[in-house]
Amino acid sequence: MKMLLKIEELAEALFALVVSAHLPYAWWVLPAAFLLPDLSMVGYVAGPRVGAWCYNLAHHKAVALAVGIGGWWLDQPGWQLMGTVLLFHSAFDRLLGYGLKYVTGFGDTHLGRVGASHPGVAVV
Repeated sequence: MKMLLKIEELAEALFALVVSAHLPYAWWVLPAAFLLPDLSMVGYVAGPRVGAWCYNLAHHKAVALAVGIGGWWLDQPGWQLMGTVLLFHSAFDRLLGYGLKYVTGFGDTHLGRVGASHPGVAVV
């Protein structure tokens, strides 16, 4: 099942790449904007509840689709790009095992525990 989910995430990331190729932006804009959704981690400054809420909002695929489809419906390429970046970033994160956050801590995700305390992860 884990491999099937990874294939699904890969397909979503590839779909976002295809959509990005059809937007009126240079090829490098998607990779340049790739880490922007991680700015949502700033919410953790206000505590784990606010941080998890901000992070999950920026990494929820329904939000990505709503922004992208809204941009398509309103003929706004900027919104289409934002939706594509959000979808690509979220799919890539999940492909690596990073999921939506629980309020119990940044490392607690819907895909399991991540971070230095995760068994089998070497701390360098």
